[in-house]
Amino acid sequence: MLKLLVLSAAGGIGTLARYGLAGLAHRVFRGAFPVGTLIVNLVGCLLIGAVMYLVRDLHALRPETRSFVVVGLLGGFTTFSAFGYETFDLVRAGSYALAGVNVAGNVVAGIAAVWLGSVAARMLFHG
Repeated sequence: MLKLLVLSAAGGIGTLARYGLAGLAHRVFRGAFPVGTLIVNLVGCLLIGAVMYLVRDLHALRPETRSFVVVGLLGGFTTFSAFGYETFDLVRAGSYALAGVNVAGNVVAGIAAVWLGSVAARMLFHG
């Protein structure tokens, strides 16, 4: 139970950090392009790369710390970092086809799912 509370707190901190950074970026870079989301996703990828190096190669972080940072903090900040790391890990392992499927599945199918959700909501709520 304590682990869930700690992960929830870390996720909340990550969510607030995302809100703050994205909002700041949108105020600074005003425009139609969603620069705040791009910055958040890139920062999340940078952080997960560093953390996973510490975990995987240096064994410098305990499993509890890894869960707090990766699942909680970065999970609340952006799940795009997990997508980036998992794709990188597939490429690093030589699984180029699977990396391509992961990219296509997350990006292309994700956009298609947004469209489908929009269509379904319009049909359900607007007739």
